[in-house]
Amino acid sequence: MKIAIDAMGGDHAPRAVVQGALEAVESRPEREIVLVGREQELRDEVARCGKPGLERNISYVHAPEVIEMGENPITSIRKKKRSSIAEAANLVKRGDAVAMISAGNTGAVVTATKLKWRFLKGIDRPGIATYLPTPWGVSVLIDAGANIDCEPEHLLGFAIMGDAFARLIQGKENPKIGLLSIGSERGKGDALVKHTFTILEDSTLNFIGNVEGRDVYGYKVDVIICDGFVGNVVLKCTEGLAWAMMKMIKEEVCRNIWHRLGGLLLKGSFKRIARRGDYTEYGGAPLLGVNGNCIICHGSSNAKAIRNAIRVAETFVNHKVNEAIVAKASAIFDAQ
Repeated sequence: MKIAIDAMGGDHAPRAVVQGALEAVESRPEREIVLVGREQELRDEVARCGKPGLERNISYVHAPEVIEMGENPITSIRKKKRSSIAEAANLVKRGDAVAMISAGNTGAVVTATKLKWRFLKGIDRPGIATYLPTPWGVSVLIDAGANIDCEPEHLLGFAIMGDAFARLIQGKENPKIGLLSIGSERGKGDALVKHTFTILEDSTLNFIGNVEGRDVYGYKVDVIICDGFVGNVVLKCTEGLAWAMMKMIKEEVCRNIWHRLGGLLLKGSFKRIARRGDYTEYGGAPLLGVNGNCIICHGSSNAKAIRNAIRVAETFVNHKVNEAIVAKASAIFDAQ
């Protein structure tokens, strides 16, 4: 299984990307990684890591251009045809890799895959599926930022994709799907939410109705559906809240000697809680709906996140999630 990685994407690229790729190969020697980017720079990073013998599992595709985080996605993909993002997408399109991974410009990754791979049959818009930790495990939020303006049919597609993803990756037999709104009652929400509610209600999905923001981290729903604007706000608020809570806990623990002693006793618990909400543990978020396999990583991904993203990509491919999405979409539309 050969996986292409945009080695120039992310705040800590290429060093963190190269290190993560080598760690992934070291843990499973059968892995094959294609590093896409400025080849000599990548070769120098591989040599610097000092892991002899692993180079045989690493190959390179030279991509002289880099799409920066602040660039316009559509313009950059059109102008920088030899960017690391574009070349990684090309490898999957040609069948030279089974999946691509990038911690670079999310909009550019979404644009490149949409233009080069197109969509799965029955899906009109892709969606980013991200995990949200809860006391009972994790829930899936989709879309977390791939689309801003959505129609009800697009949110139906997100529900179909979320259902397939939760079944195959999380092992949920009949995932409970909720529509994010400002109230749980049927008539709550804007026009998009109200229309989507009717469509989901008439589908064969296990739709449980509207869910509020406080239910995002609760037990009652497995898959949360929303447009990408709302989803990205939820995701960023989650990251900010987690950071603020950990900071407040540290301040309280350090307030006096007795708190410090209590903190020492709870140190293991704090670490386990932090690990449950650590994005590096999850690796990356699959971009669902495109006719290929793509994992989008956090822009500040370190080597651990890249290593885990490779694992996520392999799991996604092995479970044939895209085939399940097509089958589910066909079954739902045939039943209408």
